[in-house]
Amino acid sequence: MAKDHSFDIVSKPNLQEIDNAIQMAMREIANRFDFKGSISKIEKEGDDKIKLVSEDEFKLKNVNNILQDKLIKRKIPLKFFEYGSLEESLGGQVKQMVTIQQGIPQEKAKEITKLIKTSGLKVQTQIQGDEIRVSAKKIDDLQATMEKLKAANLSIVLQFDNYR
Repeated sequence: MAKDHSFDIVSKPNLQEIDNAIQMAMREIANRFDFKGSISKIEKEGDDKIKLVSEDEFKLKNVNNILQDKLIKRKIPLKFFEYGSLEESLGGQVKQMVTIQQGIPQEKAKEITKLIKTSGLKVQTQIQGDEIRVSAKKIDDLQATMEKLKAANLSIVLQFDNYR
């Protein structure tokens, strides 16, 4: 009866909620007085990029603030987003690319496994692509591992899946 218990550590944003937040932000931009007649927009490019476009830096920052506000209201952590630099584009417009981080990067996965191993708990970790499998004989060790990771305040968002 020595069956291992396990869970997966993943980092996956809810893409449907991100789409909804973008649509709500675009609706607010269309209705706001300070954006009347301006070329300000938010476009999603694929599953991992968002493009912010506006006339100048000030309006682009406002567009970004509106988007972040809508994301927070939809309970999407801002740690999922990595902002690129501001770029001048044709017609005097300014654009900025925002990357949606999906999965756990390899170097972060190594950092997380090192953190788990130094905690002294009797668990095994295994990096599987962009997620980490943690297994142990006792469920209590898995729960303690989850608490350690929540308290670690890492720079990426972690979720726990397939808890068995």
